[in-house]
Amino acid sequence: MHLLIRKFALAFLLLCCNWTQAAPPASTLRIFPTGPIYDYRWKLLELVLGRTADMGAPQQLVPYPEDVTQNRAMLLLQAGAIDVIALGTNAEREAMAQPIRIDILRGIVGYRVLVIRAADQARIARMDADTLRRQLSFGLNSQWADLPIMQANGFTVETSSSHENLFGMLTAGRFDAFPRGLNEAARELQERRHLYPELALEQGKALYFPYPIYFWVNRKNTALAKRIERGLQLTLADGTFRKLFESYHAAEIATLQKERRQVIRLPNPILPKGNAEPDTSWWWQPPRTERRHDKP
Repeated sequence: MHLLIRKFALAFLLLCCNWTQAAPPASTLRIFPTGPIYDYRWKLLELVLGRTADMGAPQQLVPYPEDVTQNRAMLLLQAGAIDVIALGTNAEREAMAQPIRIDILRGIVGYRVLVIRAADQARIARMDADTLRRQLSFGLNSQWADLPIMQANGFTVETSSSHENLFGMLTAGRFDAFPRGLNEAARELQERRHLYPELALEQGKALYFPYPIYFWVNRKNTALAKRIERGLQLTLADGTFRKLFESYHAAEIATLQKERRQVIRLPNPILPKGNAEPDTSWWWQPPRTERRHDKP
């Protein structure tokens, strides 16, 4: 009887060992930023890692637990405390970390609609592009890579290091408009409707500047960089990248196709060399009659 029990125990241990070899435990990737407006970015990374299982173990994505600024997050990426970041590019970031230069948001974050005080709706509707630049002040996070783009194009900008504070500053009249990505504005307003009922989405205008969003990794982590790049290329080729993008942005794309906004196109002087302008064809074909605003 004891011999039979030992045989069963040995067989069970062998089975466990074989199962472990066949399905190694997932390792952890610490990611930044996280929150509802960033869900798509990390679903895309999960898709990419799933398509490249032959290049490494399964990966579990874990949000970085502290609330830090974007600049601080880049330093933590350098130090190895964060593994993957999904943010826009500039020369400073490219000197600090390794971008995988495939735009994960297809330029949609560079299409900015304006969160304003509802009482200003009619006043802003009457403005042309030059008047908008001269008479309105804009609010931006001091850490965001698009801040110098707005400043270089001659816009007056008030800043805060807190994303949340900007909604209160707008309500209090500290500035006139808070430019948010097409994929961000409506969601953020809805989430804060009870806190800031005076705010609304401006109905007739938008800004657009080339603003690619990349996955970033530590410069020493070449294996992860290669895996993410290959996964992005594979999902572009088989259409799953586009399918995921369109599923997450279907409402915004449908709204954009019905709207007739005056789009003010701005150059991006901080876009480092070697970075292609985003391909917006999945969601927007810029009309030839759009007003360009190339000089302050």
